[in-house]
Amino acid sequence: MIDPFAEALHSDGPKKLELYGRFVGAWTFDATRHLEDGTVLTGRGEVHFGWVLEGKAIQDVWILPARDAGPSPSLGTWTFYGTTLRVYDPGVDAWHIFWSDPRNQYFSRQLGRAEGDTIVQQGVDARGSSVRWSFFRITENSFRWLGECLHDGGTDWRLEVEFLARRVTRA
Repeated sequence: MIDPFAEALHSDGPKKLELYGRFVGAWTFDATRHLEDGTVLTGRGEVHFGWVLEGKAIQDVWILPARDAGPSPSLGTWTFYGTTLRVYDPGVDAWHIFWSDPRNQYFSRQLGRAEGDTIVQQGVDARGSSVRWSFFRITENSFRWLGECLHDGGTDWRLEVEFLARRVTRA
C-alpha cells in the first residue's frame, strides 16, 4: 500500500535545480565537532536527500549517530535527528534553507548559493548567532561539509562541525 503522505511529499526534480539535486540519495558521514574548550567529539552518521513538493524543493534528514551505529560514547551528548528543507527562489537566485532539529530544539534559516565549486549557506540560528554552512570538495560520491559560527559579534568564523560524507546509494 502506498503511503498517501509520502506520495504527496516526494517527487522527481528538474535538472536546473541540481545545485542540491546532485545529493539526492543516501550517504554516510564521519562527524567531528570542535567545542570551544578544545574538546573534539567524533562519530558516524547518515544523511538522506530527496526531491519533494512537486520537484521544487530538496529535503534531507541528518541523523547522528547513524541508526546502525550502536552506542557512540565518542559523541558525548552531541546527537541530532533533523531535517532541512531547501527551496530555490529564482527571484534572488538562491535557495532558502530551513533547518529543524526537534530533538535539540535547534533551528536555523539561511540563504544558499554556489560560490565557485562550493555551496555556501549563511544565516542566523535561533540563538541569534551568524552561521555559515558550506559544502566543499563535492564529487559524485563524496563531499565535505563545514559548520562555522560567529560568536559574540566576532569577525572570525570558528569551525564547529565537519562532516566527511560518502555516497551509499543514488535515488
